[in-house]
Amino acid sequence: MTKIKICGIKTIESAVAAAEAGADFIGLVFAPSPRQVTPAQANKIITALKKQPKVPKLVGVFVNTPSDVVNRIAKSCSLDRVQLSGDETFEYCHNLTPAIIKVMRIGRLQKAEQVCQDMSSWVKAISGKDNIFLLDAYNPDKYGGTGNPLNWEIAAYIAEKYKVIAAGGLNPGNVGDAIKKIKPWGVDVSSGVETGGEKDMNKIKAFIKAARETDAVIA
Repeated sequence: MTKIKICGIKTIESAVAAAEAGADFIGLVFAPSPRQVTPAQANKIITALKKQPKVPKLVGVFVNTPSDVVNRIAKSCSLDRVQLSGDETFEYCHNLTPAIIKVMRIGRLQKAEQVCQDMSSWVKAISGKDNIFLLDAYNPDKYGGTGNPLNWEIAAYIAEKYKVIAAGGLNPGNVGDAIKKIKPWGVDVSSGVETGGEKDMNKIKAFIKAARETDAVIA
């Protein structure tokens, strides 16, 4: 079954809606962003989530944040994973305690083989960690959450070889097709379940419903 990550959660209401709808991961953004939360805000959300029958895994999103700060926030917020969305190096990752989701941003002219080579280097350098990669569309101005569409053909090639989460331009209307064509380990959405820059409970539910219905068809 495809894992579902709802990212950029800022409120208790949207977090609970995602959990009730069956999200596997909740993404909390600690990097500068319109979706940024403080550790104190995150802990209020997490406290509410822990009252749910099924508690999603918690992912903290960081961009070029000092490793000691990442470790401190991960511990204080009981994060299950940290998502590295910036220009973090192999050496940097060795200083991290939590499991990692490393974002690979794919440009329009990039070749799938080159991306796989880069990912192979990560796996070799960060041995011993449960590596998950998130594939997103490259944007020169932002590190993520742009809604720019991912190249599904390249993503499908990569998904045959690595555990990947597909992101970039997904929404309730196309997530089913993305799962069919890419066959990723997981899917990630942020702006695709928003209205006016805020999380839309109905869109969150529709996104998860569409993904689950697709899983049922192709199982």
